[in-house]
Amino acid sequence: MGLRDILNEEIIDLSLKGTTKDEVLHELAGHLHSAGYIADVEEFVKDIYVREEEGITGMGNHIAIPHGKSSSVTRIGIAIGRTENEIEWESYDGQPVNLIFLFCVSDDSDFARNHMMLLAELAGKLGNDARVEMLQKVETKESLIEVLTSEEVEAAENSVADAEEFDESLISF
Repeated sequence: MGLRDILNEEIIDLSLKGTTKDEVLHELAGHLHSAGYIADVEEFVKDIYVREEEGITGMGNHIAIPHGKSSSVTRIGIAIGRTENEIEWESYDGQPVNLIFLFCVSDDSDFARNHMMLLAELAGKLGNDARVEMLQKVETKESLIEVLTSEEVEAAENSVADAEEFDESLISF
């Protein structure tokens, strides 16, 4: 199971209203609940906070990937939200966030196995600066899914890196 398999427009919101971490987590959990991914919003959010206490989920570049395992989860997914204004969030670069990828993972071991692979796949995709810039600008849920899963964005980023490497090698002569 890969990212493309679990991304769902029903749980993407490009105009989150929340202005705090708690409001955003509750808003995204509400979308998960409405779409049948979780049975209980409060239990799910409580379980996310348990994981938040273990370490930072703000990966930098105005992105956070909160996650945790919850018995409230009935279906694996990733709720994605973007806020108009940046909100305070513990992050590796000390900057606030506005793009949140909330993992919805059951504490059942069958679900949990995929959790780490999906998290690694997403983190790898979000390590691409060109992709992140595009995600910050997309206007539709469909576009967000396409940018997030497209291999062309990675190819373009690699071409730019190759060109920069080439230029640097010319300068070193």
